[in-house]
Amino acid sequence: MLKFAITGNIASGKSLVEDIISEYYPVYDTDKIAHDILNNITEFYGENVFTDGKIDRKKLGDLIFSNPKMKKNLENIIHPQIKDRLEEIFIQNKNEKFVFVSVPLLYETDFYKIFDKVIFVSADEDIRLKRLMKRNNFTKDEAKIRIKAQMPETEKIKKADYIIKNNSTISELEQQVNIFLSNLKHL
Repeated sequence: MLKFAITGNIASGKSLVEDIISEYYPVYDTDKIAHDILNNITEFYGENVFTDGKIDRKKLGDLIFSNPKMKKNLENIIHPQIKDRLEEIFIQNKNEKFVFVSVPLLYETDFYKIFDKVIFVSADEDIRLKRLMKRNNFTKDEAKIRIKAQMPETEKIKKADYIIKNNSTISELEQQVNIFLSNLKHL
């Protein structure tokens, strides 16, 4: 089995790429795994990040993106659990030729070590900024904080095996992904 990581910076279009690929191959998302883990957290270093007894992702996001220590604390809680879940996924899919996993923080973590190939979904920063503001109802400053919290695209692109540009239409993105998938036959 070849294990592909799908990565890209925030609001680059990873979810759209996942959706297209999932029509043909198993696709998993570490963000969804992280959300499941977060739903089971009942306490977070004494911080008020809960609403009605459940973790409030907006409050948590505001806290961790303004406080590097809290961000690291959260990563220390969820990253080992995500890695364990990925190992389970790989075992469950051992008979598949290809398995894809969306990993937004692939290079910021050591998750890249467990994948064979990396697909990087790229989009210009101004496009990502607009998408993030619209999608999450963020102010421009809130969106910029989240964009700047990630490693720059230029560094990640150098480490990727495949680049998919998402600066245009969904139709063009689908076309690029389908070309990539047709080339998988040669692997």
